[in-house]
Amino acid sequence: MKATFYGHATIALELAGANVLFDPFITPNEQAKHIDINTLKPDYIMLSHAHEDHVADVAAIQKNSDATVVAIVETAAWVGRQGINQDKIIAFNFGGTLKTSFGTAKMVYALHTNGTPDQQYGGVAAGYLIKSGDKKIYFAGDTALTLEMKLLADEQLDWAILPIGDHYTMGVDDAIKAAGFVTCKNIIGIHYNTFPPIKINEEEAKQKFAAAGLNLHLLAIGESITL
Repeated sequence: MKATFYGHATIALELAGANVLFDPFITPNEQAKHIDINTLKPDYIMLSHAHEDHVADVAAIQKNSDATVVAIVETAAWVGRQGINQDKIIAFNFGGTLKTSFGTAKMVYALHTNGTPDQQYGGVAAGYLIKSGDKKIYFAGDTALTLEMKLLADEQLDWAILPIGDHYTMGVDDAIKAAGFVTCKNIIGIHYNTFPPIKINEEEAKQKFAAAGLNLHLLAIGESITL
């Protein structure tokens, strides 16, 4: 299994039995201009919420790959307005667990706003607990630090994918607390450096995580890591 970072909050997971792509925002991202979205062939596209910087490439990638798009009910309704067939959309909600070709995906709480690009209500932002093979992975999505993360403490997570850019989500210090809440030492950072408000000092971030006994991985765009 491996994870590949495509910039901002876009990350692909090569799991046992399927490939999953989270929050595709690639073509509008100048930092990811070397990534050809036509090469991406996910089996599932999973959305944390419907802000433009998380859904910009959903329709194009879905059309090219015939992926199934997974999202909270109201965001899934927006997906349906993008010309994507309803039989390729799975709408569900908090506490729900999907059985998939890679294992399971459970929708978990995130603390963030959610509106669609066409100015409609997008429901509530969400995260996902992924179980595949012998691995458990938490994709937090856009979120502030929240006590609900402690509900994942007994899951024995192998990896946590956390936003660290501050301003719109939690920053480095709160992400360190979040790692403690979910009791996971292996962290992949997302949602940083794309825009000026979320610019971070990468070396300082790594040092802070290391001082807390955590392994922070900040991948270059297009870089992969074995899980």
